[in-house]
Amino acid sequence: QVQLAESGGGLVQPGGSLRLSCAASGFSFRIYVMGWYRQAPGKQRELVASITSGDGTYYADSVKGRFTVSRDNAKNTVYLRMNSLKPEDTAVYYCNKAPANLIWGQGTQVTVSS
Repeated sequence: QVQLAESGGGLVQPGGSLRLSCAASGFSFRIYVMGWYRQAPGKQRELVASITSGDGTYYADSVKGRFTVSRDNAKNTVYLRMNSLKPEDTAVYYCNKAPANLIWGQGTQVTVSS
């Protein structure tokens, strides 16, 4: 069955970096646009970055220039490199197709705090 497994989150100080990973299975990963989403407490889930099968990328204005999305189709994995993290980046991060139509995984918590 379809599975999405996010990992790599943690507690980091402002200005720090993290690399998130999402291992996907159960569907033809390589042909779909994949996205990274986040949900902060009390807020709606939002798309922060996506990557097409041809490595075209999209970034939300709030993360442009700081986050980099990439994918490894041989490993069915999508990555999110996050640099210059800010407290407002604190959220649970999820991956899914873009637009999202798969059952959500458990996500990975990112907390940016000093």
